[in-house]
Amino acid sequence: MVELSGNLLYIAFFLYLSATIFFAVSVTGRKWRNKEGEMRGNRWGFIGFLSSIFASFFSLGYFFTRWYIAGHAPVSNMYEYMTFFAIAIGLAFIILYAIYRSNYLGLFTMPVVMLLIAYASMFPGEISPLIPSLQSNWLTIHVITVALGQGILTIGMAAGLIYLLRTIDFSKTNKRTRSMEIILFCVLSLVGYIVAGTAFNLANYEAQFNYINEFETEATMTYTMPAFIGPNEGELLTEGALSPFLYVPENIRANDMNTVIWSILVGLILYWLLRLILRKRISAAIQPLLKGVSPQLIDEISYRAIAIGFPVFTLGGLIFAMIWAQIAWSRFWGWDPKEVWALITFLFYAAYLHLRLSKGWHGERSAWLCVIGFGIIMFNLVFVNLVIAGLHSYAL
Repeated sequence: MVELSGNLLYIAFFLYLSATIFFAVSVTGRKWRNKEGEMRGNRWGFIGFLSSIFASFFSLGYFFTRWYIAGHAPVSNMYEYMTFFAIAIGLAFIILYAIYRSNYLGLFTMPVVMLLIAYASMFPGEISPLIPSLQSNWLTIHVITVALGQGILTIGMAAGLIYLLRTIDFSKTNKRTRSMEIILFCVLSLVGYIVAGTAFNLANYEAQFNYINEFETEATMTYTMPAFIGPNEGELLTEGALSPFLYVPENIRANDMNTVIWSILVGLILYWLLRLILRKRISAAIQPLLKGVSPQLIDEISYRAIAIGFPVFTLGGLIFAMIWAQIAWSRFWGWDPKEVWALITFLFYAAYLHLRLSKGWHGERSAWLCVIGFGIIMFNLVFVNLVIAGLHSYAL
């Protein structure tokens, strides 16, 4: 059954890849005329939409099969949560595509889904029993609702990114063009993590450290990539492994921080390789693909996605989370890093809706907020969850 669950996810991944290809063909291919001679979009986009539906079907098959095997919802560690987050994005895309029929949205959304599934695969995927604080139905309700909300908000990011790539003048060098390149570099850093993680896994690299953890007790930490930084009062146990250049305090998870550094380094290499190949900014190379985009329509899609995703995220990330926190730790709120950043995310999107509805922030300013909001979500999921020690650190 475990193998069946994994195979269903593999099939879903390749269907998402197929959808990406079909959407790419749809935005670059020739259009066709109906019997009345009117120009219509080519059929590749519809095939891509069908492929995304089948992908979601198989990914949900993975989800419920794993749920049956584990006996609990598969959202209790980074592998499971990031995978379900990707599934949630795919489901949100299907709903919004059915309304707006934007092939460009599919071209940008499907790669995000694939990247997150690939990113999740870098974490241990074994099924393990839940610790006592996680053995609650409110965990299932809280985490699934949060992931669904974040999935819908991600569609807003994709639409906002399309708007910016479509409307910014990349022949000039300014804050907007530099910011767009930074965004694309962050995406390549995620790819860099996957590349580096895969390479070192194939090489079976591992290094062990003794260190003093945040509870001031001796513990062991394992590195799967050569150590640029070491844990608090760390002692390298593996002969021949790279010795750290510096050591971090006990409230920082050093091995995960080290992974972030490797991701950035490989991301830099990938970024400059692409710059050399394209001989221009990456964003400037993408822009011609988006000449058929209607800025007004894509701006509307980004707003609708945020307007739908925000209350869903609020329900799961704050209300259900506080109920679960009361059951698990006998308090509604404790200023844990994860809780703080969930609140920051809520306040940011609340500010977005206020500025959009009351101050008339449409178009480019609205698009930048959509992209920044997704950056906050990913910072919370990756950096806060992995690097900063806290009550949510068990979700690895």
